[in-house]
Amino acid sequence: MVPMKPIHHIENALKDLDKEVEAVLMNLSLSLTQKDNVMLPILQQKKVLKQTLEDLKYLEEHPPTPNQPCGISKYRKE
Repeated sequence: MVPMKPIHHIENALKDLDKEVEAVLMNLSLSLTQKDNVMLPILQQKKVLKQTLEDLKYLEEHPPTPNQPCGISKYRKE
């Protein structure tokens, strides 16, 4: 099975966000409050991308049959 291209792109985006988080944490010129404010949107993006990645991996492993719902709502815990 050939991996889905979006999975690869999301994995790369998550790596890029990890680098951004690390850069913010290592920035000694920012206070903890400033770091929190900068990191909040990054962490929110990571959460959405991780859920999307899980959904795409599920669909890759369990492709829906034609004209049927994909079943993601049954798979998700939240």
